[in-house]
Amino acid sequence: MIELLAKYNYWIVIILLTTGLYGVMARKNLIKKIIGLNVFQTAVLLFYVSMSKIEGGTAPILLNHGHGPQPVFDNPLPQVLMLTAIVVGISTTAVALTFVTRIYREYGTIEEDQILELNKQND
Repeated sequence: MIELLAKYNYWIVIILLTTGLYGVMARKNLIKKIIGLNVFQTAVLLFYVSMSKIEGGTAPILLNHGHGPQPVFDNPLPQVLMLTAIVVGISTTAVALTFVTRIYREYGTIEEDQILELNKQND
């Protein structure tokens, strides 16, 4: 039980993943869907950064210079990849908000049910 509580960061990731997935699946408002997608993305970012941490590890830029035992380094690759993922996520959010703005101008609403109803009426 103590081992499960010690991995609190993974529990936070699970809670954020389910919250984001619920926001995308259950909400009918397009803005709320985008927010849910961002929460889901944040959970994935936290998961990868949490996995890269090694117990007793240090930053790979700190050198030992041959004195004493060789230090254990954290893996910097997931953190670098997540920086790229943050930029892609911001760009995706900007494009999604642009689409929502265009949808609002066209239909006068951002509620998914009303948009589908208006599409049925036009067909």
